[in-house]
Amino acid sequence: MSQGTIKKLTDKGFGFIEGERGDIFFHSSAVEGEIRFDNLREGQQVEYTEGQGPKGPRAENVKIVS
Repeated sequence: MSQGTIKKLTDKGFGFIEGERGDIFFHSSAVEGEIRFDNLREGQQVEYTEGQGPKGPRAENVKIVS
């Protein structure tokens, strides 16, 4: 899994993670665990799996690093 920092969140249910290889998109449906998208904050450390979406790379299985 890759690690990064939440760089930007939108009120439309998606955001961007500043990762090891640049910024990567993620959708609220990719958030896993007990946390919900609404509870995420910019600057939080997360881990994720890199996947491929219809418009390019995206983060999947996004979890907060404890």
